[in-house]
Amino acid sequence: MLNPASLMKIMSAKSVFEGNHPKFVAFVKAVFSKGMEEGTVIEITVTKPEQEAVTANIKVQQSDLELLQELKELVK
Repeated sequence: MLNPASLMKIMSAKSVFEGNHPKFVAFVKAVFSKGMEEGTVIEITVTKPEQEAVTANIKVQQSDLELLQELKELVK
């Protein structure tokens, strides 16, 4: 269980992230508002300055959905 100070710190960091990256937050909300299901593939690409892009993906499993639900409840 998180203590109240840690929870407040996480919520503050979440607010800063949302302010810095509103388009990404809107994208994630749009994707997750339609529901996530087992078998969905999530892919991410990271491109550092002056380096080649690196891409990875995962196929969502039931345990991933359970973790996402727990995290969602935590940050409400």
